[in-house]
Amino acid sequence: MSETKHDFKDGRGEVPAHQHSNGGGWVEDTADVNHLVYVGPEATVIGSATVFGNVRIEDNARVMGKATIADNATISGNVVISNQASVYNNARVTDNAQVSGSARISGNAQIFGKARVFDKADVYENAHISDSAKVYGHAKVSGNVRINGNSQISGEARLFGNMRVNNMNMKD
Repeated sequence: MSETKHDFKDGRGEVPAHQHSNGGGWVEDTADVNHLVYVGPEATVIGSATVFGNVRIEDNARVMGKATIADNATISGNVVISNQASVYNNARVTDNAQVSGSARISGNAQIFGKARVFDKADVYENAHISDSAKVYGHAKVSGNVRINGNSQISGEARLFGNMRVNNMNMKD
């Protein structure tokens, strides 16, 4: 794609990359980022990530690996979206949150604070995961569920409706 190279500070040194036309953030040439996507000046898209739609990648956010960000999703703060994770619809991942593995964030879900969603977890509808909460395994969180504190939701756990979970561990 280009002769330009950039060091993403991930141990690989300089790799072929370019500054995105909408926002000026760095995009590795192996990534697929649509021209409508906003990649802020400090944001990066690395690896073979795919980003399309009216997505906003802001601040120091990093999208990497084979992650997919689509539709009207917003990724901001010091967020890392990696591996084969996907964030789509109107979902928001902000602050210092991380989404990895094959986790899916969709609908109007919000992941923020230092929350982590990983493995094959699925967070959707209007669910909020915040603080230092973790959702992983094959857990599914939906509806208007709010998970915060140091809660850990794992295994085959299913949380839905209007549940509030604070500093609890739930498995299977």
